[in-house]
Amino acid sequence: MAILIPHASLRVAPWKNGGGSTTEIAVSPKGAGFDDFDWRISLATITASGPFSSFPGIDRSLMLVDGESVSLTLDGARKVVLNAGQPMLWFPGEAAVSAEVAGATTDFNVMTRRSRCRHQLEKITAPGRLARRSDKTLLFVAGEGYVLVRAGQQQFNLSRYDALLLDAGDAQQWQLEAAQDVAIFRVDLFI
Repeated sequence: MAILIPHASLRVAPWKNGGGSTTEIAVSPKGAGFDDFDWRISLATITASGPFSSFPGIDRSLMLVDGESVSLTLDGARKVVLNAGQPMLWFPGEAAVSAEVAGATTDFNVMTRRSRCRHQLEKITAPGRLARRSDKTLLFVAGEGYVLVRAGQQQFNLSRYDALLLDAGDAQQWQLEAAQDVAIFRVDLFI
């Protein structure tokens, strides 16, 4: 059954190191913590430069939502700058990652436990159509504007930072309607 996740209903929690905050969008199993989730999707606001937490056995994807850029160094060698031209990065959770920011950024974060599931993250645009390809699909409105997501008798109105979680029992084809082009992040979870 499709679940609408309004941004206004989400709780913000500060990082232990004080360098930012996290807003959990969805997690499985429900109520799971950092040590026992199968998958977790969240927003992370980075306000200060510093190291990321280590998550051994986890695959991670980050996509820039707000802010000019964030510079990431992986394992002391590989440097990647997330910005409008290169908004996404995939990396293993056990990598030593350090971030440098000139100003606050907000990043969309997907984590899956390698032994239990995998994920695919991509940026799509409404208006358009969505053909499902996994047991669970999460749509996250990253851009400004409103999106009507509908299939048959089901329809959901989403605004910026709202999400919609679809499961195996939901329709395979969805219409994404918008008055202007709106960026949407699509997460497919393969369990």
